[in-house]
Amino acid sequence: MVQLHTLQPLVKKKKRVGRGGGRGGTSGKGHKGQKARSGGSIKASFEGGQMPLHRRLPKRGFSNLQFQSEIFTVDLKRVTDVFDEGAEVTKEALIEKKVIRPRKSKGAFKVKVLGNQAIKKMIIHADAFSKGAQKALSDIGGEARLTEEK
Repeated sequence: MVQLHTLQPLVKKKKRVGRGGGRGGTSGKGHKGQKARSGGSIKASFEGGQMPLHRRLPKRGFSNLQFQSEIFTVDLKRVTDVFDEGAEVTKEALIEKKVIRPRKSKGAFKVKVLGNQAIKKMIIHADAFSKGAQKALSDIGGEARLTEEK
């Protein structure tokens, strides 16, 4: 007959290593050593005292990552869609209208305008223009002005 005190649990309890009781003197942790101690964990890069790989390999070369500036390409059609006729488009205006979204952590950034069809006459200030974008702006009566480097 089934009684409450004779029921078996549905899920077995997880064996907690290193807590004593029923597992012998070392409680499933082996004999001595760093892994037998409380809080004894070893970094993944540790190689048993041998000189680790990241220290054996030579440091070579130069990385320009910290000095490079981010370059945003903007399509001329997108600029003419967002701004009105006769507008003066600058980097700040492009950020304000969310055409470009520079990262705050990065410092300087550059804007290059690409494309070959301008719908509206406007003045665009950018760091670089493609030949097609310059021609399209000048054909419609707009201006492509390069910003001066500081």
